[in-house]
Amino acid sequence: GTSRQIPQTIIIGVRKGGTRALLEMLDIHPNIVVAATEVHFFDWDENYVKGIDWYRNLMPFSYGNQITIEKTPGYFTSPEAPGRIHDMNSSIKLLLILRDPTERVISDYTQVYYNRVESHKPVQLFEDIVIKNGVLNTKYKAIQRSLYDVHMEKWLKHFSLDQIHIVDGNTLIKDPLPELQKVERFLNLPSRIMSSNFYFNQTKGFYCIRSDGRERCLHESKGRPHPLVNSTVLEQLYSYFREHNAKFYRMVNHSFDWH
Repeated sequence: GTSRQIPQTIIIGVRKGGTRALLEMLDIHPNIVVAATEVHFFDWDENYVKGIDWYRNLMPFSYGNQITIEKTPGYFTSPEAPGRIHDMNSSIKLLLILRDPTERVISDYTQVYYNRVESHKPVQLFEDIVIKNGVLNTKYKAIQRSLYDVHMEKWLKHFSLDQIHIVDGNTLIKDPLPELQKVERFLNLPSRIMSSNFYFNQTKGFYCIRSDGRERCLHESKGRPHPLVNSTVLEQLYSYFREHNAKFYRMVNHSFDWH
């Protein structure tokens, strides 16, 4: 009685915002099934040309009462993804998880840094990438990805605000349950995720998941320590994002506790 369904909900981003944590935590819910990998259907042309059947075949099998969810953080910043998702299903529900944009930039750098170290490639200090000739390097991809207002504008051309639920990534890490209950309500699902599904792992410094008699934590690549960043550079980042954040708050009728 199961079949592969095109997702009724997509986690569209943002990269280094907590998309993996959100997906794994939602996977606790009996009415949710999740795609195991990032599909990159709507943001990579070479995948999009393969067609909707190719996309559907990458989804897990589900029952009629279950929602299929996939997550690809690259969608949020992709110019093509909003229109392509709208063409597939104009009434789809979207989940967007965001965190403080400066923290997100540093986390983005940290991931690339560790990847380069593991591949024995040369690495640069955070400050040397972010500051060029004494001024903020606003062309740096990680900074561009944190301009939430710029990207959100593209999504709101195709979807109404009530189709996009924003999850507070900073809160999800500190206290997952309230954020997940909001998602349950947004998806019109019965309340099934409980506080007993989480326990705080002192070693890792974040919550791990307990369900079906099993305990699991996010991959070791998650929650890596960030480099200590020069306070002057931090202030430059805070200052640069301040106006963008204010614009974003107005756009979504909600403010966040960001610098």
